[in-house]
Amino acid sequence: MAKTQTVEFETFKTPDFSQFQSEFNRWAGDFAKYFTNSKMPAFDFDAVFAAQRKNVEAFSAANQAAFEGYKAIAKRQAEIARQAFEDFSKVSKEMTAVGTAEEKMAKHADAAKAAFEQAIENLRETVETLQKSQAEALDVISKRVVANFDETKALLAKVPFVKK
Repeated sequence: MAKTQTVEFETFKTPDFSQFQSEFNRWAGDFAKYFTNSKMPAFDFDAVFAAQRKNVEAFSAANQAAFEGYKAIAKRQAEIARQAFEDFSKVSKEMTAVGTAEEKMAKHADAAKAAFEQAIENLRETVETLQKSQAEALDVISKRVVANFDETKALLAKVPFVKK
């Protein structure tokens, strides 16, 4: 005779709360170790606030360095524009002076060459000023980041962690 097979379906499977309870008890026990004899790891809020103050000061110093660079560039660009207008006036007067077409074309070529060389020099100077100010700002920030790591390491060394 054929054997009948019965299949049981688990329509409602309940979680194993005993496992959850044991995990919670283990976690609570580990947490309770921090309070044994009122020795909870101290959190030095003053050190954290001091570090944040130093961070803000570093960002302010970096912004100041960048601002000084931009201010120097703006001042230099104003000088460049003034000089360009003066040079243009001078060249315009020379071009209207009496002379042959060949002389005027030669003066025009010389003036264009000088203007191009001056523009390249001005651009080089502007880029160098910008790079210098950005390098100063980056230097301030990078030094603060390194100091932040050192301060965090020193703070963590002071905290007595519970050993298992």
